[in-house]
Amino acid sequence: MARKKNALTEYYVGAIPTGTTEPEYFRLAKWVSTVTDDSEEETEDQGFYDGDGTPETDVISVKKTYAFEGMYDEEDPAMKFIAGLEFETGEARKIMFKQVRTNGDTLEGKATVSEIKVTGGEATEYATFECTIAWDKKPTITKATTGA
Repeated sequence: MARKKNALTEYYVGAIPTGTTEPEYFRLAKWVSTVTDDSEEETEDQGFYDGDGTPETDVISVKKTYAFEGMYDEEDPAMKFIAGLEFETGEARKIMFKQVRTNGDTLEGKATVSEIKVTGGEATEYATFECTIAWDKKPTITKATTGA
């Protein structure tokens, strides 16, 4: 089994397109040093008479969320796009979000950006960049195709 570095996973952000146009994506990668999967699962435990009463766990919902950290570069199109949402609320924080995994699978859908930080930190450090992006529902998953 081959191991692959996390940096080979690609993340893209863009505005939600109008009409039937395709989203214009910007790759969120430059100066990003850490991406953390902060996903949440809601579960429910119940025991049943058709078993021995031991509670079974059902996953009720999955909220797939990623936290990005790095150094802010105001010239990077992806960071500039996220920074432009810093003071927005509600629907204005909605974006298109795409992840291309190391095996080639693509996950894509509408998402919400929160916890945007493009300033702050120690005086001797570069400006910080942080944001959290969570899909609003299960993303569309396109499996990688392999050539024959």
